[in-house]
Parts: sequence; C-alpha cells; structure tokens
Amino acid sequence: MHVFVTGGTGHSGPYIISDLIAAGHEVTALVRSDAAADAVSVLGATPRHGSLEDLEGLKEAARAADGVIHVAHRQDLLPTGGLDAVAAAEVDIMLAYGEALEGTGKPLVVSASIGSPGWEGLGRPAAETDPALPGGDGHKGTLRVRNIVETTVIGLADRGIRASVVRIPPIMHSTTDNAGFLQALIGLAKEKGVIGYPGDGAKRWSAVHAHDVATLFRLALEKGPAGKTWHAVADEGIAFREIAEALGERLKVPAVPIPIDALMLPGYFGFLANLVTLDVPATSRVTRETLGWEPARPRLLADLDNGHYFRAA
Repeated sequence: MHVFVTGGTGHSGPYIISDLIAAGHEVTALVRSDAAADAVSVLGATPRHGSLEDLEGLKEAARAADGVIHVAHRQDLLPTGGLDAVAAAEVDIMLAYGEALEGTGKPLVVSASIGSPGWEGLGRPAAETDPALPGGDGHKGTLRVRNIVETTVIGLADRGIRASVVRIPPIMHSTTDNAGFLQALIGLAKEKGVIGYPGDGAKRWSAVHAHDVATLFRLALEKGPAGKTWHAVADEGIAFREIAEALGERLKVPAVPIPIDALMLPGYFGFLANLVTLDVPATSRVTRETLGWEPARPRLLADLDNGHYFRAA
C-alpha cells in the first residue's frame, strides 16, 4: 500500500513511518524543510515538500496514495489563535481529505487524544464507544481541538471513506520523547527540587509506548472498519502519585503533594495546572479485540527503568 503520512518528524511520526515500511508499505511523508526531508528519507520514506496550509497539495497527495495517516496539526497557530484556530484549520484539512477521497473506500486514519474533562463523570475508564464531546458553536468555536476534528473524521465514513480515529493517551513515552508530559514533570522537578502531585495523587493517567502507537495506526490503516475510534492504551490508568514517586526516585528528589487550591499560576505546576487535575483512565478492549492490537513495548513504569529520561538529569 502507498501511504501518505503527515507529522512524520514529530514524536509518533518516525515510529509510524518505520512500522509501515517494515510491514512492506511504501510511504510518502509531508515535509516543510530540507532537514525534515533528510530525516524521513533516512527512515525509507519519500519526502513531499509542502505544508498543512496548502489544502490543494494535501488533496493531491491523498488522491495519489492508497491511504492517509494524519498525525500533524497547526501548532504554529497556537500563539496567536489558540486552540480555536488550530481546530478550525484541522477541520478544514479533514474536509479537504474528504473531497479527495470521497467514494474511494480508501483509509484515512487521524490522531486524536484521550483526556477530555467531560469523561471524568463516566465513573469508569473511557471506552472507544464513548463519543467525543461537542465543543462550542460550530467548528470555529471549539475549545476542544481534537474532539471536533474527531467528530469531523468519523463523519467522513458516510462519504465512502474508510475513516477512523486513533486516540492517544496523555503520556506517550519512548527514547525520543523530548518534549512530552514526562519531560515537563522532570523539568519542574529539577527546577523546584521536588516533584509534585496534585492533592492526594489519586488522579489516573493512561499511557502507551510510541512503538505501540505506530503499530495501531498501521492496523487501523490495513483493516480498520470505517467510522470507528480506537484507543492506543497500554496502561489503563496509573495514579499520578505513582508516576511522581517513580520519577522522584530516579531524580533523587522527594515526591510531595501540592494542595489543589495552590495549583494555578504562579503555583508549582504553572501552565500545567488544569491538565494535572484530570482523572482520565481509558480502556483499549475494543481495539484489541477488533484489530488484534497488543502492546509489545515496555509499560510506562518499566520504561522509566531504561534510564533514557534521566541521562541528562
């Protein structure tokens, strides 16, 4: 299969490209620079110079491919337009793919996220069948960027496209995780001399290794039915305190509770304050049963033992 991939130089992208090529697929990857072109070429992909702003270029690339995996988004819009602007741009990209792929039956697999505040009232781990929450007055007004994108993608299944969504947990760990949530916590611990957890630390977080994420994207591309949502969840829910204590042990700093009323700026967590209070465990039972996906890489706490997060600590 010839697969068009966006986000090929992000955290998950190189793993996705490598997994596809190892499985015998041909990959064309969207790149913005010569450095990015070199990076995807080393992985075995063919670079295609372009940008997410060029909708006609994206449509052309999608038409030329047998399937599309989209894991990029317009982060450049965050400083000026916030999540609203990112959501609007992403929906426009999904609709462009819809124009290009309509009636072809080709697969379109798009990344989304696990971590919606609205899921906290479920009283159980979030499942693949739980819908994304609506987010405002039309796609231009949402504050939940990935939710509105997810809704748009699933809607493309009604247009003869084998469209599906892969939801990724808040923690995606790997040896190349240079800017994720764990790195943010490690940075705070080094700055403050302690590693904090909110309240009693009972909030639960799901996690997955980037290699396992890549495998799931490939399986969804190869055999996933249209209109489905998949969960890339290996660890269903690890207590925040357990994560903090594991990091603290390796960084040689104490793990301490941070009172809930002290979370906001200029408190310990700063801009992460709203995020760390989430309790969003999730299950991947349907994903495993339907696609035969089974995480093969180390779980989060075991991966911390490999030491790659602490070599520069």
